[in-house]
Amino acid sequence: MLAGKRAVRVGDQLLREIADLLVKKVKDPRIKGATLTGVRLSDDLRHAKVYYSVMGEKEDFERTQAGLDSAKGFIKKEIGHRMDLKYMPDIIFKHDPSLEKGDHMERLFEKLKGENSEDAPE
Repeated sequence: MLAGKRAVRVGDQLLREIADLLVKKVKDPRIKGATLTGVRLSDDLRHAKVYYSVMGEKEDFERTQAGLDSAKGFIKKEIGHRMDLKYMPDIIFKHDPSLEKGDHMERLFEKLKGENSEDAPE
């Protein structure tokens, strides 16, 4: 079996469980609107970086980061009950700016498209 394959499978399951917990059990209003975008789990399954995205300004993702960090202990405890793992991975939440970058690029394309339609001959 490939070395990282188990880490990918466990990471996918971990991401699903955390997403389920955020929707159903974590009631912190600071995490409202956060979308989990991915997870990177170390090969030894001891460290997990969970990536999230939230639309808005810098203050919005800082507030979301604080909410996720606050809920980390609860999330780890619940994951321990839900998943049969020898070691509970240390979870680190990290902001993923890819959705914001994509939204910015889309707005730029729309702006360029609008400028080109104004310059087009009739």
